Amino acid sequence: MAYATLEIESHGAVRRILLAREAQRNAQSQQMLDELMQAFDAAQSDDSVRVVVLAGKGAHFSAGHDLKQAQAERADFTVEQRWAYEQLRYFDYSMRIWDFPKPTIAQVQGACVAGGFMLANMCDLVVASESAYFSDPVGHTLGAAATEVLIHPWVMGARKAKEMLFTGGRVSAQEAQAIGMVNRVVPDAELDAATLALAQQIAQAPPFGLRLTKRSINRSLDAQGLRSALAAHFDTHQLSHLSEGFLTARDRGLASAIQKTPGSPAKAS
Repeated sequence: MAYATLEIESHGAVRRILLAREAQRNAQSQQMLDELMQAFDAAQSDDSVRVVVLAGKGAHFSAGHDLKQAQAERADFTVEQRWAYEQLRYFDYSMRIWDFPKPTIAQVQGACVAGGFMLANMCDLVVASESAYFSDPVGHTLGAAATEVLIHPWVMGARKAKEMLFTGGRVSAQEAQAIGMVNRVVPDAELDAATLALAQQIAQAPPFGLRLTKRSINRSLDAQGLRSALAAHFDTHQLSHLSEGFLTARDRGLASAIQKTPGSPAKAS
């Protein structure tokens, strides 16, 4: 299948899905999110695929959701319209990656911001380049309660999650590895090869055993309340769209919330 916003690579038992809006720093448009689910569905139904790598073309993994599109098409959504749109494309799509029956690896370089952070952390493993960084500045830029799927405390610990979300600051790849959010950090030039090598190593294991192991680990987190906590925060996130802070940001123009920093501009989502 041909995609307008993705590129697909096959490496034996490994399929690499690349976000391919390089000029937009892989900002996630509605079309990209819909195509991403189609690509994951195709990988799931293909028995020759044992591991999926999620990557981004160009200098950045993803700058978050496409706020220019959001401003043009959804700024005046009713509560009901926004809820339906975000529940499907942000929450449900994310959880489908989390529950994907085959092992997944996020391959991260450059900016991994807001919706990009959320997407990468739905994957089972994360391999990052030395120059990669993670941030989620929406509390400052949009006046909203973080991203739609509050995976942050589950992958980086409560205190670090609070620091990042309260300040809007960045976490480097090296710090992310130190706190256990990133599995491996490799030189920028080696990111493709290192991620593929890890994926191919995993692909050598019996697929049914991998599927059961992943399911059991995810169930362990569910037993601790992960799924209930994520669902509860999604409701809170929707409420935050009625806050004075968000309404002010919306009236100012959502696209103006784009965070521009020297060398690596990124969009908050």
